Amino acid sequence: MMRTPCLLLLLLPPVLCVSETSLEPCEVDDDDFRCFCNFTDPQPDWSSAFQCMIAVEVEIHGGGRSLEQFLKGADADPKQYADMVKALRLRRLTVASAQVPAVLVTAFLRALGYSRLKELTLQDLEVTGTPPPPPLEATGPALSTLTLRNVSWATGSAWLAELQRWLKPGLKVLNIAQAHSLAFSCAQLRTFPALTTLDLSDNPGLGEHGLTSALCPQKFPALQALVLRNAGMDTPNGVCAAMAVAGVQPRHLDLSHNSLRATAPGAPACVWPSALDSLNLSFSGLGQVPKGLPARLSVLDLRCNKLNREPRLEELPKFGCLLFLFPDQFL
Repeated sequence: MMRTPCLLLLLLPPVLCVSETSLEPCEVDDDDFRCFCNFTDPQPDWSSAFQCMIAVEVEIHGGGRSLEQFLKGADADPKQYADMVKALRLRRLTVASAQVPAVLVTAFLRALGYSRLKELTLQDLEVTGTPPPPPLEATGPALSTLTLRNVSWATGSAWLAELQRWLKPGLKVLNIAQAHSLAFSCAQLRTFPALTTLDLSDNPGLGEHGLTSALCPQKFPALQALVLRNAGMDTPNGVCAAMAVAGVQPRHLDLSHNSLRATAPGAPACVWPSALDSLNLSFSGLGQVPKGLPARLSVLDLRCNKLNREPRLEELPKFGCLLFLFPDQFL
């Protein structure tokens, strides 16, 4: 049997010497549905991950350690174990808390290209070094959802473009939180033809200027929901301007949990996307309804703000069947 990294999950890891009394780092629930691993031992028993091969959901925490020791297995031909990977039940995978060479990340994605994985979460990872040249055609998994939380990349602004080239088209949901850089290299980034939800929440340093850099023009043609909770947004008007530059037409915009303020007097008006149907301004510290909101909405959420009076009719969007979500004192 080949010796390959446990990060690749389904490939065979080297068995390290551990005490027979050591607790198992991996546990599978009674239904063989979910497997959780936490490799915190100084000499972890990586072979414990074998039991995860029967699970649908797998979560692996590397204990913050470097995984460079597994680089020798990164150049293995994934075709050797393709049939085994195809037979797995794995649908949702989380890999967290580790320092991972970029070469190992690409080997990991290449191996998962034979799986039926749909949701991948990378969390609290430091990706080091330079990745290998991307393939002419994507060889990684056909994901529907990709979540990245507190992941740093040595490649700077090119990281998303390089990661994208390993993934098969069809990604529908992209969540990026606590990012070290969201100033994407738009010239290198390809179109996300099927992406309907872009969630950049929990990036308090993003701001409207950063949003303009992150929303690469014409790269998100199918976008229906833009989620910007706790993302350093200042005014709805500023977000509108960033969306106009990018040419996105979401139906739902979530600006909740930002410290929003009124648009400055004399600021240029912004034309909101015609498709916008729902706007969430809850938990934003608003003392009054901001001016310049979309003329028509089906849902406007103003809950948990600091409104000192019920909004006047002329301050609100107009539409045939409008649902306003007001603070409790106005209900």
